[in-house]
Amino acid sequence: MAVVVIDGLSKQYATGGDFAVRDVSLTVADGEFVVLLGPSGCGKSTVLRMVAGLEPISAGTVSIDGRVMNQIPAKDRDIAMVFQSYALYPHMTVYNNLAFGLRRRGVVRAEIDRRVRRVAGMIGLVPYLDRKPHALSGGQRQRVALGRAIVREPKVFLFDEPLSNLDAALRVSTRNELIKQQHALATTTIYVTHDQVEAMTMGDRICIMNQGEMVQIGAPLEVYRAPADTFVARFLGNPPMNLLRTILTQAAEPALELDGMRLALTGWSAAALAPLIGKPVILGIRPEDLYETPAEVASGPPHLVDVEVEAVELLGAETLLLLALAGARQELIARVGRSTGLKVGARTRIALDSGALHLFDPATNKAIPRTA
Repeated sequence: MAVVVIDGLSKQYATGGDFAVRDVSLTVADGEFVVLLGPSGCGKSTVLRMVAGLEPISAGTVSIDGRVMNQIPAKDRDIAMVFQSYALYPHMTVYNNLAFGLRRRGVVRAEIDRRVRRVAGMIGLVPYLDRKPHALSGGQRQRVALGRAIVREPKVFLFDEPLSNLDAALRVSTRNELIKQQHALATTTIYVTHDQVEAMTMGDRICIMNQGEMVQIGAPLEVYRAPADTFVARFLGNPPMNLLRTILTQAAEPALELDGMRLALTGWSAAALAPLIGKPVILGIRPEDLYETPAEVASGPPHLVDVEVEAVELLGAETLLLLALAGARQELIARVGRSTGLKVGARTRIALDSGALHLFDPATNKAIPRTA
């Protein structure tokens, strides 16, 4: 087991230009599963490769159990990495793929056999030990790659988009297998993905990255419910959070002007809102916090907004409504029940849950936090 400390980690390539990774700091506790999440090119895989020793570090440190690893070769870091491409030896059987790393470390034959068969039993590979990779499905190959990492009994697991080559159904089953094995092994793990479903379902904490920087870190539901800025608000969630242009006003109490309507605000401190009175602000609300009737609103008094239905997506278990505000030329998406009777072209009123509103400063895109 191990504690991984990433402190001020930065990467700039010899060709110059902007930093690929800038000042990333993160502590991964013993046995914790942390997910680095972000769009392609955000620097998450570069961070992983620097932790693994596969990429030189421009600035900052990587420590494992208090030992700085910057100058330690990758082979001596006691880390196992699982790649997107599986990286299996095509001429070797599954058994020999699992055993290869142990043989190179001089582990005795009896111990190799014990470990290989134990891990093969854990992840359902016993029937395939004599097969070569070309005779396996994509999911089975990924299990071999996972087993090759587990059999080494490393201090730290690193996963670089390991499920991205699998089809949708296989991705779900393999994801569940990874979750089960992580709980069984309790090995410190850093997992890189651009898939928010993987991040939300697998991680003890998620670290969202954008343009080489760490934007927000926290438990999945904490980050989902309280995004630090508009990037996180839009990136995490499918459909993403609705972001609407409004004006912050104040008469008896602070309120938002939206499409000629006045939406009273509660839960924000006067000091936080005072600099923005009379100025544009961004209103955020997730699709599941919009309701067809005020009686359905969960956590706060409802705000009723006039809309026109532009599209209806029937998804079986639920329905997505694309709605246009009556006069503001702004659109929003509502996630409602499967039994909705709304049709394209219908004019109606949609209920916003006032307890689920988010505010963002358009000058910085940062969230304006509630007082509670």
